[in-house]
Amino acid sequence: MPKVNLLNQTGSKVADLTLSDYVFGIEPHQQALYDVVNAQRAAMRQGTHDVKNRGEVSGGGRKPWRQKGTGRARQGSTRSPQWRHGGVVFGPTPRSYAIKLNQKVRQLALRSALSYHVAKEQLKVVESIKLDAPKTKLFREFLNTLGVEGKVLVIAQEFGENEVLAARNIPTVAFAQVNHVSVYDILNCKTVIITKGAVESLEEVLGND
Repeated sequence: MPKVNLLNQTGSKVADLTLSDYVFGIEPHQQALYDVVNAQRAAMRQGTHDVKNRGEVSGGGRKPWRQKGTGRARQGSTRSPQWRHGGVVFGPTPRSYAIKLNQKVRQLALRSALSYHVAKEQLKVVESIKLDAPKTKLFREFLNTLGVEGKVLVIAQEFGENEVLAARNIPTVAFAQVNHVSVYDILNCKTVIITKGAVESLEEVLGND
């Protein structure tokens, strides 16, 4: 079973924490990771793109000229696609890009993402995260004591207002509650900082397949 150091906010080791091998120690499943990240990125798309077809553009109610005898090609409307100001053929219309995935695939991908960070020694477990004031300086000091650089994802059961406000001006820091954490967010960061309570919640939810 993988073991990590349980740290306090000053970066000092408090104890050794043994993680669940089923949640944090599996071989990352590449296909599950790809499928879930692809689905999550697709769900971010609004799908509000729209063009007007020949039935939606204004005008064109009258036949421009008679069917025969003019020497020109027959036309039924000046709003056909080949006309200027005509409708668009096969253009995008509002749609949902949601992709359905089985729950077991999503859970496998989440366990794979967590195990990847553990294997790379990029997962920091802390007792708790609590700041005395909503100051960016305090949160930067917290990151420096842990030796964290680059993109960071902080996972906890809940966050106080001070912590959220303190990290708001740091563009490389993102927060995620343990019951809403996504595989994309985990893979999109260099380091994961997670509280001990969040670890226990993940092991309880993901421990039973």
